Amino acid sequence: MQHYKSLISLGVILGALALPLHAQEAEEDPQRWVSDELTTYVRSGPTDGYRIVGTLSAGEPVTLLETRDDYARVRSESGDEVWVPSRELQEAPSAQVRLPELEARVATLTERLASINETWEGRLAAMTDTLRLREQRIAELEAHNHRLEREHEQSRATIRDLQARLDTRKEDLLMRYFMYGGGVAGAGLLVGLIVPHLPRRRRKRDRWF
Repeated sequence: MQHYKSLISLGVILGALALPLHAQEAEEDPQRWVSDELTTYVRSGPTDGYRIVGTLSAGEPVTLLETRDDYARVRSESGDEVWVPSRELQEAPSAQVRLPELEARVATLTERLASINETWEGRLAAMTDTLRLREQRIAELEAHNHRLEREHEQSRATIRDLQARLDTRKEDLLMRYFMYGGGVAGAGLLVGLIVPHLPRRRRKRDRWF
């Protein structure tokens, strides 16, 4: 019996001495976070055979001290050193830690988006006003052009009417000149025919003796 107890004590001592030899040194970045998906149990040793001594909350930051097989020894924020399955640790910050940063980034991006939206709304309003003014100006120019076309057509009609009247007056004047000339010629001819047949008066000769 005494020999059996001595063997057990020797095995425990050898196991304690061998543990540091098989343990892996902690990495340069010892910061780890408990997986976001669960709250994990922690044990007093690096195997499932050790008793459960507590829990770590999902997303809780811990300091990695060493690893052995599938377990890692970590130090919690409260200072307790416990063993936890390595698969239940993650190198990236937990969502719980990143949430404030993400919220701040969302707030910043939202503010920038609102500023960009306000800027583009201002530009769009200015472009809309400019477009409306140009459309109004184009409409005014088209109306003015139509008015000038109507006035031009009216002027052409007036010119045609005046030209027709002028041509008519020319014809009337030529006709009058022709009739006047014909009348004068006829009168001259008539006078020329009548005068030779008129009786002539003889001159009286004054006799002195």
